[in-house]
Amino acid sequence: MQLMMLKSKIHMATLTGTELYYHGSIAIDQDLLDAVGMLPGEQVHVLNVNNGSRLVTYTISGERGSGIMELNGPAAHLGSIGDQVVVIAYAQMDETEARAYTPTVVHVDADNRIK
Repeated sequence: MQLMMLKSKIHMATLTGTELYYHGSIAIDQDLLDAVGMLPGEQVHVLNVNNGSRLVTYTISGERGSGIMELNGPAAHLGSIGDQVVVIAYAQMDETEARAYTPTVVHVDADNRIK
């Protein structure tokens, strides 16, 4: 049996932008993607702390060191600049692997810099 487990999380990031007329996704500073082990194109859940919305999309690499956290495409309707979000990636694991795995969680400040 495979279990869907928390792989990694960016906790309490701040949305820096929204771009409605884009193909879709969430642009994330490549430094943050590296810190949590997320890849461009990886499926993520984005939880908006301010309005309660939850969406599934994929990551795209944002400029390193920029602090970018931008909702693109239709998802842009689900957030506003300044909203706090949690970005979560999951992975399938067997029970033995799941019991031994420790998720990577990164907490960020208001400028999306790692605390």
